[in-house]
Amino acid sequence: MSREQHKRQPIGVFDSGIGGLTVANAIIKHLPNEELIYFGDTAHLPYGDKSADAIRYYSLKIVKFLLEQNCKLIVVACNSASSAAYHVLLEFFAGQALFVNVVDPLVETVRQHHFSKVGVIATKATIQSGVYQEKLREAQPDLDLTAMATPLLVPMIEEGYHDDNISEAIISKYLSDPRFENIEALLLACTHYPLIRNHIEDYFNQKIRVFDSTDIVAKVIQHYLIQRDLLNPGRQGPHRFCVSDYTQSFEETTRLFYREKIELEHCPIW
Repeated sequence: MSREQHKRQPIGVFDSGIGGLTVANAIIKHLPNEELIYFGDTAHLPYGDKSADAIRYYSLKIVKFLLEQNCKLIVVACNSASSAAYHVLLEFFAGQALFVNVVDPLVETVRQHHFSKVGVIATKATIQSGVYQEKLREAQPDLDLTAMATPLLVPMIEEGYHDDNISEAIISKYLSDPRFENIEALLLACTHYPLIRNHIEDYFNQKIRVFDSTDIVAKVIQHYLIQRDLLNPGRQGPHRFCVSDYTQSFEETTRLFYREKIELEHCPIW
């Protein structure tokens, strides 16, 4: 394959469902010439309640599919999969594509600010993996860190209750935990949570820094492609949005996460 052909290969993005569309949206915004193939594992969502072994199995199968679509770079746009499967993917598919997860760029960004007290909210799987706790404390041993599983937020968002009294009550219930008192920053360690970022900032009266992985990850991908001379000079084909299980409700919910109307392609890889 020539260098020009390699540049024109698509970027693969996958998540347990459709929350990773927030990351896909940011990639398209920062890299409009790139062609994307998105895969949402809607047959097995949410990953946040699955075992690490199950998440690794699903991730391996999805990456195999994306590599069969000739993806040059694969984004693990799921914090649960980034926590449980990323290193397995690097080992299993070594040399076949570039890989980017959503954990490391977020940790690196926060590390640069040298905060004293930081909070993390995520799914059960991500919090139980300890990946954020380990990486943040490795970067800053004296960091005062509170990590909390917030399992109601994903179904709340996917059911469309992310901008009303219900969402406000659930968000307040979680963030009023005394351990979050006096935090300087909060990491939204789930790709669904950017949809409620404004509500979280409002809860803290705009007095803390709130970070999510969307734009941060997109900029890391841009840097990787520039560094390796792999930027696509111009997109030729349409973006593809694949799901492992199709329902009309999934298609309707995509409008929460992605700015444009998209058609989901049913790809039953199982």
